[in-house]
Amino acid sequence: MTLIKSISGIRGTIGGKPGEALTPVDTVKFAAAFGTWIKSRSKGKRIVIGRDARISGEMVSNLVCATLQGLGIDVIDLGLSTTPTVEIAVPLEKAGGGIILTASHNPIQWNALKLLNEKGEFISAEDGALVLEIAEKESFDFAPVEKLGSYQRKKHYIKKHIELVVKNKLVDVKAIQKAKFKIAVDAVNSTGGISVPELLKALGVKKIKKLYCEPTGKFPHNPEPLPENIKVICKEVKKEKCDLGIIVDPDVDRLALVSEDGSPFGEEYTLVAVADYVLSKRKGNTVSNLSSTRALRDVTEKAKGIYTAASVGEVNVVTAMKQTKAVIGGEGNGGVIFPELHYGRDALMGIALFLTHLAKSKLKASELRKTYPNYFISKNKIELTPQINVDEVLEKIKARYASEKINTADGVKIDFENKKEWVHLRKSNTEPIIRIYAESQNEKKADALAKRIIEDIKQEIAYEN
Repeated sequence: MTLIKSISGIRGTIGGKPGEALTPVDTVKFAAAFGTWIKSRSKGKRIVIGRDARISGEMVSNLVCATLQGLGIDVIDLGLSTTPTVEIAVPLEKAGGGIILTASHNPIQWNALKLLNEKGEFISAEDGALVLEIAEKESFDFAPVEKLGSYQRKKHYIKKHIELVVKNKLVDVKAIQKAKFKIAVDAVNSTGGISVPELLKALGVKKIKKLYCEPTGKFPHNPEPLPENIKVICKEVKKEKCDLGIIVDPDVDRLALVSEDGSPFGEEYTLVAVADYVLSKRKGNTVSNLSSTRALRDVTEKAKGIYTAASVGEVNVVTAMKQTKAVIGGEGNGGVIFPELHYGRDALMGIALFLTHLAKSKLKASELRKTYPNYFISKNKIELTPQINVDEVLEKIKARYASEKINTADGVKIDFENKKEWVHLRKSNTEPIIRIYAESQNEKKADALAKRIIEDIKQEIAYEN
């Protein structure tokens, strides 16, 4: 059983003992802490709740809603929803914050409380620390019976979300309709099964092949949209002669695509392709995190914009986007952030922009993919003993490569400019490991670069011991 308390919320496995998993006791404790923090702010009378379709969702939602009402907070429950839908609903409802009940791409036994501020954005590190402190001290003051909060169910927000996406000026419904796309959808039996087909219909797509679109919460495969987990839709796209395959994670903030030949478009290239289209219409800058592909930087500079790399984490990407006035940004895991709509990863917005781009390009998806610089990321990790000083090891690696371009905003990123490759080293906040991401122009080179850095780390560990 696992319980992970972080600045952005609480996540864990269902079942077990309090303090060791996401039990009802822990759910109430952290919902009370967040509600107490919201009440301490000027707009603290109302909170928006939404959840994905995982099996534990209804139970967790009932606990959270009742706890907030017990604090005297009015609850607006969107029911089955998506992360970006909740993010949009918070400011529209003039709420003090929001809670998304989803463990995102984690397996079925997980659930989580993801916390939003009054802007519908993930709370900052500083605010998250305050919530954790309130939870630790159990500094809750529940309301008397006369002042309990109200409960209201609003089921129309996915439709509202789709309407806002479709009417955006960069979304060309006529072009998409004219292209007569045939599209397969894998929604891993969660809320993407509700939202994605409805979006496609609103965009004029008439031929939709649904795979795992019943929101039962019974995931048919690992819900993280990596190539090894999407083999069924890859085969289906080719077999059914679809123009595109669309895969979303359980809370619909990550978007992966499959080309018409059954090959993965590449999660890293979802943002690259969408940014390419947006930059053709909006002059400006882009942001992604330090572990995302260099291809976004190449596309941005080609469009005369400035690319910025932020620390890993959506809140860090959003902060950098605001600072640089970026017109598009996100994360290489298929997370598209389009600030004209809202500052959050949004697969629905990503789908609409990508389909517009594909329709206007008059190319097949595989042909469009070939228009972008080709890079490959090798993802690795080294497990360490608790006695090893990870920070010291990273400092020594930094010293070894002092002649290269070094970024220490989030671990150590070494940019080998002349070879168009990089390696990013980060220590985990929850376990004694170092994550090693290496990117180069093909798989062999990326793996070789990662292997070289891993050997460097092992040497430093040996010296240290």
